[in-house]
Order: sequence, then C-alpha cells, then structure tokens
Amino acid sequence: MDIFSVLTMVGGLALFLYGMQVMGDGLAKVSGGKLERILENLTSNPIKAVLLGAGVTAVIQSSSATTVMVVGFVNSGIMKLNQAVGIIMGANIGTTVTSWILSLSGLQGDNVFVKLCKPSSFSPLLAVIGVIFLLFIKDEKKKDIGAIMVGFAVLMFGMETMSDAVKPLANVPEFTGILTAFSNPVLGMIAGAVLTAIIQSSSASVGILQALCVTGAVSYGVAIPIIMGQNIGTCVTALLSSIGATKNAKRAAMVHLYFNIIGTVVFMVLFYTVNAVVGFSFLGTATNAAGIAVIHSLFNVFATMLLLPFGKGLEKLACLTIRDDVQPAEVEEERKELQLLDSRFLEKPAFAMEQSVHVANKMAEESKRTLFTAMDLLWNYTEDGAKKVGELENLVDQYEDELGTYLVKLSRQNLSVHDSHTLSIVLHCIGDFERISDHAINIMEAAQEMHDKKLIFSPKAEEELKVFSRAVQDIVEKAYAVFRDQDEKLAQKVEPLEAVVDELNQEVKKRHIRRLREGKCTIELGFILSDITTSLERVADHCSNIAVCVTQVREDTYDTHGYLNSVKNEDSEIFRGLVLEEEEKYFLP
Repeated sequence: MDIFSVLTMVGGLALFLYGMQVMGDGLAKVSGGKLERILENLTSNPIKAVLLGAGVTAVIQSSSATTVMVVGFVNSGIMKLNQAVGIIMGANIGTTVTSWILSLSGLQGDNVFVKLCKPSSFSPLLAVIGVIFLLFIKDEKKKDIGAIMVGFAVLMFGMETMSDAVKPLANVPEFTGILTAFSNPVLGMIAGAVLTAIIQSSSASVGILQALCVTGAVSYGVAIPIIMGQNIGTCVTALLSSIGATKNAKRAAMVHLYFNIIGTVVFMVLFYTVNAVVGFSFLGTATNAAGIAVIHSLFNVFATMLLLPFGKGLEKLACLTIRDDVQPAEVEEERKELQLLDSRFLEKPAFAMEQSVHVANKMAEESKRTLFTAMDLLWNYTEDGAKKVGELENLVDQYEDELGTYLVKLSRQNLSVHDSHTLSIVLHCIGDFERISDHAINIMEAAQEMHDKKLIFSPKAEEELKVFSRAVQDIVEKAYAVFRDQDEKLAQKVEPLEAVVDELNQEVKKRHIRRLREGKCTIELGFILSDITTSLERVADHCSNIAVCVTQVREDTYDTHGYLNSVKNEDSEIFRGLVLEEEEKYFLP
C-alpha cells in the first residue's frame, strides 16, 4: 500500500466514525429523551429489562451509551441495581443491529430487490433527502431526521471507502501474517479489547473488522477471538463513567464487565473444547460482513441466555467487588433530587433537560414553601417555624447553585430549539425563585422582631396586611403554575395581578401614615410594616419576571420592558379590565 491508500483508509475510518456519531446524535434528538424515560420507568421484570435494553440500544446504536445512562440512573437513585442487570444484557444484544446493517454492503446478486437493499443503492438517495431536510426544512423534527439520513449515508460511504482502501492488503504477506497471529484466542481477544477500548464503541470496532473482511484474509478463526475481545473492550466506557459515582453505580459498571468476561470465557472454553474434539473446518474459511454479524449476535444472545437466570449472582459478585462502607451514609431526601443532575446524562441532552426541569420544579416548590411558611409567621409565630424558613432558604440556595452549574454545562451540548428555549427559561427563573426565598427570610425576620419586642399591628393594619398577603399568595401560585406547566395563557393573568399588588403596597403605606398622624400606630411598627410590604411587593415583581420569561423565550425574544409596555399600552383596555377584576377580589376594607 502507498501513502495515498493509507490516507484513503484513514479518511474512510474517520467518515465511518463521524457518520456513526451524527446518526446516533440525530436518533437521540428524535427520541427527545423518551427512550431514557422508558428505561427509567422500567419494572423489575428481567425479561422485559433485556428486551427494552436491546430495543433502546438498537435505536441509539450504542451499547456504551445505554450502559453509561444506566450507570447514571443507578447513581442518581432512579434505578435499582437489579433492574440494571437486565438492561445491560439487552444492550449487548441491541448493539449487534449495527453489524447487521453494515453487512448489507456485502449483498451480491442481480436481483432488483437485492440491489435495492445494498446501501450503495439507497445511501445516495438518503443523503439527498437528508440534506434537503437540513437546509430547506424549518421543522426541527425533520431536521433531526435529515441528520440521521446524512449520518447513515456518511457511515456507509466511510465503510465502503475503508473496504476499497484495504482490498490491496490481501496481497501483502505481512498483513496476512499479523491476522494469522490473531487466530490465537488470547492474542485475538487482546487485540479486539484494545481496539474497542480506544475508540469506545463495539459497533465501530466490529464495523472496522467487517471492512477488513474484503481482503479475504480474515478467517473465522481470526474473527471469533477478536469479536470476543471487542465485547470486553466496550466495558471501558461504563467503567470510566462510574469513577466518582456511588457504589451502586460502580457495581452496575462491574456487572457489565463481569457479564462480558464470564460470557466470553464460557463461550471460548466450550467452543475450543468442541473444536479440539470435532475440528471445525470453517475456522480456516474467509469470513464476510454477514458472518461477522452472525458471530456477534450469536455470542451476545448465548451470553444473555446463559447468565440471565444468574442475574442475582452477577449482582452479588459486583457487591463483593465493591463493598459497602461499615456505616453507609444516609442520603437526605433533598440530595436525592439533586442527584438527578448526573453529568452522565449530559451525553443525552434531551433527557438531561428533562431531569433539570424536574429539579427546577422541585426548587420552585421549596421556594414557595419557604415564602408561605414565612408569611404564616406574621400571624402565628413559632421558633420552629422561623428555623424551618432558614433551612428551606439554604436548600433553595443549594438548588440554585447546583442547577445553575449543571445548566451551564448542558448549554454547551447540542440542544434542540425546544430544549434550548426550556434551558433559557429555567436558567432565568431559578434566580427569581432564589430571590423570593430571600424575601421570605426578610419577612421571617420582621415577624421575629415583632415577637421578640411583643409588638402587634392594629386590627385595621392586620386586616389590610392579610388582604395584601392573599394577593401575593395568589400571584405566586399563578406564576409558579405558569413555570411548571409552561402555560402562556395563564401568564397573561400575572401582570394585571402584579399591578394590583403595586397599588395595594402604595395604599397600605398611605393608610399607615394616616394612622401614624392620628396616633393610632407607632414609627417602629411602621418600619416593620414597610419592610414586610416591600418584600411582598418585590416577590410579586419576581413572579412577573417568571411569567414574562416563559412568554418571551418561547417567542424567541427576551425584552421584559418592551413586552410589559406593549401589554399595558397596546392592549390597555383588555389589561385594565383584568386589573379591575383583580381589584374587586383584593379590595382593602
């Protein structure tokens, strides 16, 4: 081979790997996190687990990706270790689909149907349709489908380029000699494991082996040990992803490793024992792409059938390898929620976004609970209640820190337009949730001061403050529902209520000044009342921010002042009508 042939082969390999990546990413986007959600909601039925693991892996075209997701699920507490065992076994079967697709390139015959099944016949058409979808269609889903088509076309073109480039190697004695050495089971397994560990994809390494088959120098005796090694090498990705994870997540990665090692050892011992007695004549026969696919599938089906009944044994073996601490640390309920923000999920941005939204909704609930608990203290102060407000506020701060950091990492991934909008909304709104909990602390401190100094509002002031508080609770409920449900229609009702809260704030302060002049109230109580009403009014401002954000980001704009001006001026009659409705509900006595 000359230098140009080598460059062609390397270029073909690069296109092959890139096409696989593009196709996998497109498939993940089209699924929109649904496949991962199916796995998450899995029952403990082992057969169902195997089937789902195989199905998901067949779709996303990567057993490594499935296994890494499973490690993430176990690490975040979404999935139990015994559920993971079946999925991991199924993933090994699902990954063989890729080798069957690649084997289509080896179809021979003059039959029209056979010709149509060859990738060289339909790949160019897929590429054309895919490029049209990517360049001229605005629908996001169709663009993702276009990416899948282009990825597949590039994958098959790379495969054919590789195959054409290595054909001359059939006449190179040195190359034939190297492959003959791999017929040694140990050397073949090591070679397959090392290659797969380097490129971190058993599908890709099997594809490379299929490309080498065109030389005619790859016999079944060479292919079988290499394929066995490839199944072991693919475990490296999951093992690397488990570094720093919980003990159960590490055990899930170990189950993957033990499954492949035990399956390989049993298969090889049985196969070569029978070969020593019978003498398989086909071992010296040159294999082809379809033969590689058959071996790959037979081994993984055999290993699954062999080890599925011993799933609990694999689980125990992993537990013996990764032992529990003498006193395992208890994970707080709140920390369990934050564990959903697992860095492994970032490889599947759609699912990572779903997890982030779930955690953000939990943060919103805690923020609301902080505020409402603090507001209750104004009428029924207790030390336990004040302490609870402080604890909840610290928790909300923690949510903001970890969720904000995770979302910044997620923003660097290849997100769909919908997920990009969702990320922007969540990132904007978590700051408002955190600030609302800060205002809750201010309200709690005001209630604490009144309790410590034995101060009480006049009956009139207390009645007015209760009306004000009900309006604020209403706007909080509305704004948080807007965020939770992404309800743009409900968002239109937030701003009129915010205007009413502003009016209430001004009117309550005016009435206090009047009572102060009449000697019915004190300056000290006035300062406390002002602190409370100011905090409540600012809470309403943050609720307005949340509603505006949900509305504006979905429209691909974010101009708060411009939007509010248009709402209040351009639609002034409608807006004023909504304000009047709210004023009637929160009329000061």
